Amino acid sequence: MDDSDADQRLPHRLEPNQPCSLQALRALGVLSWKLDADKYENDPKLEAIRKVRGYSYTEVLEISPDRLPGYAEKVKMFYEEHIHTDEEIRYILDGTGYFDVRDLDDRWIRIKCAKGDLLILPEGIYHRFTLGTDDYIKVMRLFVGVPVWTPHNRPQEENLSRLNYLKAFGKQGVAAA
Repeated sequence: MDDSDADQRLPHRLEPNQPCSLQALRALGVLSWKLDADKYENDPKLEAIRKVRGYSYTEVLEISPDRLPGYAEKVKMFYEEHIHTDEEIRYILDGTGYFDVRDLDDRWIRIKCAKGDLLILPEGIYHRFTLGTDDYIKVMRLFVGVPVWTPHNRPQEENLSRLNYLKAFGKQGVAAA
């Protein structure tokens, strides 16, 4: 992803573009599936994923200027680089957005998410989120147990979740700069 200050909702591809493979994302702990968002309420594939991973709670949100109170402030907060002490699980039911994740060399990787994409970010990975240029996304948030969404803004190099992430996925004991 480029480092320009242009609208965060744009693709921000490097020139020339440098696509990131699913294998490279998996090496960072990022998992993804393509599901049928039109049947999310009765999708056996989604139910199987939920069962295997223990996702017992779901909620559906619509994020747009006319659907989310405090939209501008929330979108700004989502785009602050942070980690969580749990996985972040999002299933895109409509619209588009981008999750940006840091690789182990502290470079951003931009992941475009669209209808049908289920994305799991591991606990402790630095990331941020923004909508696409359509300013609309409908997502299902999934949680293990009681929903907790607490961002811990960077720096979090001593946070146990960050240390566990680095131990699991590389650069053991040495946090990204």
